[in-house]
Amino acid sequence: MTMSERKKNPQQLRSARWFAPDDLRSFGHRSRAMQMGYAPEDWRGRPVIAILNTWSDAQPCHVHFKDRAEWVRRGILQAGGFPMELPCLSLGETFVKPTTMLYRNMLAMEAEELLRCHPVDGAVLMGGCDKTTPALIMGALSMGLPFIFVPAGPMLRGNHAGKVLGSGTDAFKYWDERRAGTISEAEWQGFEAGIARSYGHCMTMGTASTMTAITEALGLTLPGASSIPAADSNHQRMCAASGRRAVDLVWEDLTPDRIVTPASVDNAVAVAMATGCSTNAIIHLIAMARRAGLDLVLDDLDRVGRSTPVIANIRPSGATYLMEDFFYAGGLRALMSRLADRLDLSVTTVNGGTLGEAIAGAQVFDEDVIRPLSNPVYREGSLAVLRGNLAPDGAVIKPAACDPRFHVHRGPALIADDYPALKAIIEDEDHPITPDTVLVLRNAGPQGGPGMPEWGQIPMPKALLKKGHRDMMRLSDARMSGTSFGACILHVAPESFVGGPLALLRDGDMVELDVPDRRLSMAVGEDVLAHRRAAWRPPQPRYERGYGWMFSRHIEQADKGCDFDFLRTGFGRPVDEPAIY
Repeated sequence: MTMSERKKNPQQLRSARWFAPDDLRSFGHRSRAMQMGYAPEDWRGRPVIAILNTWSDAQPCHVHFKDRAEWVRRGILQAGGFPMELPCLSLGETFVKPTTMLYRNMLAMEAEELLRCHPVDGAVLMGGCDKTTPALIMGALSMGLPFIFVPAGPMLRGNHAGKVLGSGTDAFKYWDERRAGTISEAEWQGFEAGIARSYGHCMTMGTASTMTAITEALGLTLPGASSIPAADSNHQRMCAASGRRAVDLVWEDLTPDRIVTPASVDNAVAVAMATGCSTNAIIHLIAMARRAGLDLVLDDLDRVGRSTPVIANIRPSGATYLMEDFFYAGGLRALMSRLADRLDLSVTTVNGGTLGEAIAGAQVFDEDVIRPLSNPVYREGSLAVLRGNLAPDGAVIKPAACDPRFHVHRGPALIADDYPALKAIIEDEDHPITPDTVLVLRNAGPQGGPGMPEWGQIPMPKALLKKGHRDMMRLSDARMSGTSFGACILHVAPESFVGGPLALLRDGDMVELDVPDRRLSMAVGEDVLAHRRAAWRPPQPRYERGYGWMFSRHIEQADKGCDFDFLRTGFGRPVDEPAIY
């Protein structure tokens, strides 16, 4: 970028507050930078670009980020910037307990404060595994500095004994078969060794692939970045290009408030629905939009979902393909080109141009992977929002990933108040449960879980598996993995732990679901509910100290995005730049 094209001069850089003054404090900043081997030529007149890296030894999806950060660094240096890598919470989905959702907001706070307290002008955010993407973006949006997102990329297809395996989706599928006794221990161990064959996040259209696709649709990545497999050499080149672009973002003063707008959020919702997105997309997208000062609500998502068909034939909504196939078929740019008439192509992207320019020339190379609108995988969007006397503030189901016979269903409730009680039901081979039963798990929401774990993908009971059943209606205030499937109703709000109507449900009460009518209710009279409500007593708090104590007092419900109330954009006046004395 030439000097004449810049909207800032070096004296206007935020980092100049640390490095430029002729005073004792800036002497300390410069001398300590030199302590690390840097010279004034490294930072003088150059944008300082933070690299927020979520690598760790407990984050298998990001194990390549130690290397990829070097490619980002290369790009920053190529463009005349000064890279500053800042490690942050890695949120490894498989290892963090009880759930990474408990710590999403912690990473969002960390990202915001890392950017605020350090001498940086812009940022490259490195994430991909489920909660890292929304968390990093939430924090960066609140801070407001120019940033670009580098997605981790999906891992390669799983494989065992000639079978193509998808992350999560096939684990859940074959675990049910193992519990039903149809596969051997040796076969199960083969699946275990073959389902995750490379670094990168889940290669189904789970939460990771969903959230990186949403991020690209918002305009926060380079065009096509979210579809590149982690092990593909295009990924290194994308990382370097993102580093170069981060430097130009600073000179152009292209801040996120010019990118994340009502129109770009609408685009992201439409793209998410067309991909067959994870149910978790609803919570994260609402939280991200609210950090940008935009009031996205459940009904907005349902409205777009009703008119946007699923055209990405990717498991679990699709039957056959995985993200590697999606990349070869043209990736997200190709999918968005098919939705062009439904998107606002005039919105600005992090690349500096419009979304229309970003998808110009995109082609679909396999019409079974990325379907035409006339031949969708599912005629409506991936998700449906339900309401009724069981969920006055909403609940969510993924109709495209469950047996259609459950789209309209009525059955008696069988309730577990915690996971051990649920496990006793599902492991009991002689339990009198029937295929019409509605299996309920409660006290698993934001406060009850705590942290709203992915316990909503309730395993099929052994008693039904033995009889050949592979789906049933399941209901909870928890979440489920985006890679999972089945007739699971999730995110019931308000949650039972705080006295939501789910807490008033009793064994044997009839639960009624009508997906076309978007209705979820219990056939219980209001007088009976009033009596139960008067008798209800709140359970003991999950935490009495520490982060969990703070979490419990400030976490919002699922329909609000599960952010902390004090992190809402309208909460208090904006935070000042840090004092430097």
